[in-house]
Amino acid sequence: MKKQAILGLVGLLPVSAFAQTTYTWQQIKDKFTAANPTLKASQLSIDESRAAEITAYLRPNPDFSLTADGVQVSRNGGVWRPLSGVVETPGISYLHERQHKRELRRDQAKESTAIAESTYLDQQRGLLFNLQTAFVNVLQAKAFLQNARENLAYWDHELDINRTRYQAGDMAQVDLKRLELQRAQFETDFETAIVNLRTAKIQLLMLMNERTPIERFDVTGPFDFSDELRPLDEYRTIALDARPDLKASVQNVDLAKITYRLTVANGSTDPTFSLWWSHNSSFANPYANETIGGNISIPLRIFDRNQGEKARTQVDIGRNERLRDANEALVYSDVDSAYYTLVQNLNLLKPYKATYVAMASDIRDKMSFSYQNGGASLLDYLDAEKAYRDVRLAYLNLIGSYLTAVAQMNMAAGREVAQ
Repeated sequence: MKKQAILGLVGLLPVSAFAQTTYTWQQIKDKFTAANPTLKASQLSIDESRAAEITAYLRPNPDFSLTADGVQVSRNGGVWRPLSGVVETPGISYLHERQHKRELRRDQAKESTAIAESTYLDQQRGLLFNLQTAFVNVLQAKAFLQNARENLAYWDHELDINRTRYQAGDMAQVDLKRLELQRAQFETDFETAIVNLRTAKIQLLMLMNERTPIERFDVTGPFDFSDELRPLDEYRTIALDARPDLKASVQNVDLAKITYRLTVANGSTDPTFSLWWSHNSSFANPYANETIGGNISIPLRIFDRNQGEKARTQVDIGRNERLRDANEALVYSDVDSAYYTLVQNLNLLKPYKATYVAMASDIRDKMSFSYQNGGASLLDYLDAEKAYRDVRLAYLNLIGSYLTAVAQMNMAAGREVAQ
């Protein structure tokens, strides 16, 4: 009666309480790029850099000045008129920038924005590697759980058969106890697989900044391998074209060159043009009260011609060129390392899939049949079961290593080039 009441209460719960949403890799990636706070912060830095482009291209503001001369500080004929003879001189001046300083500042700011965009993509590349590795860990944990469930079900079936044999007097009680004791290992594998799957899901949800309960979250995807690899040179070519960190290092060289040109331009002389108008009511000539004039101010760049900055920025060009070369060498190293890791995993996976897994299963089944018919000892039977378990776990571990190497290759190439 109590069980029926519980089932009745469960039936009243909404379906959504037990609904589990399953995501593919593409859906996980889309949610990650849309919600990850680290990437959002990096996107804002790009917006900041674009705003700096506006500031860099602004023209210098003109200056307005107003001069009042001739203010009286004593009485004149007994009447105090302090402003009667004041000369008002308003003026305006403007700094004229030569040698395209304004355009070079704009180009410098635009190149800085391009570097910020490449840096964002490089940060995204590293985070997506972590995300894909976590996604693979969930798939691997699911495969381990399924394998543990199948092993436990298989062993329970074997126990049912051997209990029947024991009841028929066909086997000793100690042998049956040893078989029942072996079930503890399969129960341990099963419970451990459950915990590992939950832990893997928690890690993936943390990277996604997702608060979904793990009971309502799942992923799906092929937990297998493909034995088709492109030539190494093709992966290298893709990486040289797509790696955002390499692109950023090239852009840093361009930025250093623009900065040097701007530094040379900043060493040039910028004149200041001024225009003024004056009203002087104290002039004897009534027609000479209003006057207009202008002047030009030219700094004499005798000592400071920006020599230090010119030398520094020229050295900075060479430094960034060396960093670009080092980054290119790193690209080759990353691609080669990921490629040969894939090759090694494939060299192991192919015989496992073609021979070892099927062989271990066949040996286990034959030893089970032989033991049940008196043709093999219990020790041989247990050894065959252990060998199958070890081979199957090794095979699943190799697939997980292969998929992790795929994620490594995608990161090394700068985009998804392997599945």
